[in-house]
Amino acid sequence: MIQIKFKNLERSELAREAALERIETLVKKFHDLSESKIHVTLEMENSPLQAGPDMFRVKLYISDGRFGGIRVTKSDPNLYKALADMTEHMLEKLNRTGDKERVKERTKARQLKRLSVEENVG
Repeated sequence: MIQIKFKNLERSELAREAALERIETLVKKFHDLSESKIHVTLEMENSPLQAGPDMFRVKLYISDGRFGGIRVTKSDPNLYKALADMTEHMLEKLNRTGDKERVKERTKARQLKRLSVEENVG
């Protein structure tokens, strides 16, 4: 389930669709995400005290499932650039998490194999 929130930013169907499209790309690559709750917050920071460009921030949080607890936040003066950066960073993080799990599984398998060989020899 993908939930998109707007904070200090007017609701925009275009921004919502862009965020959904980016997240769905991740879900296609990592099928376990389809069963996770994904929270996306699109927000704008605009300081009334300091002059300067508006900063858009995109936050993505996976609350449960295999990738539960992963959180990524990216900011940029352009909302769509922040979305792209967030997606890219999330892709790296998901790949890294998958790699860690594969390494742990291989290590366990090697230990079990080593134990079974020792039992057969001894």
